[in-house]
Amino acid sequence: MTDGYKYQRVLLKLSGEALAGDLGYGIDPKVVDDLAEQIADIVHDGVQLAVVVGGGNIFRGVSGATEGMDRAQADYIGMLATVMNALALQDSFERHGVFSRVQSAINMQEVSEPYIRRRAIRHLEKGRVVILAAGTGNPYFTTDTTAALRACELDAECLLKATKVDGVYDSDPRSNPEAKKFDRISYLDVLSRGLNVMDSTATSLCMDNHLPMIVFDLTVKGNISRALQGENVGTTVE
Repeated sequence: MTDGYKYQRVLLKLSGEALAGDLGYGIDPKVVDDLAEQIADIVHDGVQLAVVVGGGNIFRGVSGATEGMDRAQADYIGMLATVMNALALQDSFERHGVFSRVQSAINMQEVSEPYIRRRAIRHLEKGRVVILAAGTGNPYFTTDTTAALRACELDAECLLKATKVDGVYDSDPRSNPEAKKFDRISYLDVLSRGLNVMDSTATSLCMDNHLPMIVFDLTVKGNISRALQGENVGTTVE
């Protein structure tokens, strides 16, 4: 086990919205820079890290579909948005001395490697961050499902879900000041209560494969490291 860290290999799920910061749209260089700084510390300490990034800061497939666009087509556009985010992350990681590889589920050989499980694991073993782009390569699957799937495939010990909220609540804390936060909750409770932690496909996948997940607030600097060290950050779902 890596000194001071509870987990040796983890998958970090970043929403596209998180990269937008206060801009609300696109990529905020300051947010990406802060993130790269935190990740550099963790990776240099020996933690193996894979990252799945969403594309909601550029385009959301589901909302595109509600505007009358074909759902599958909208989802493909969303997948391409995640590749843009992945390349921005890679640039920032490498400026902070972190070697990284972008692997895309949609073949784009000029800017990324294809997603190959064994190659991704080899990169992790060599201390490179693997940024997984273009979702699963299939429409109708969210990047939450991608994160759960890739975490299982890559033998990650934990799935870190970075959000703008400090954990899982029994109702939306933004609209209900009485909302109660959970320190720990089971996947079964998440499903039965209809809590929107992840979509039901992703939640079931984690539950069936006994993959613990930590939901935490990305906007608090140092939270990634604290979560990995086993501190009580956010909510643990298992």
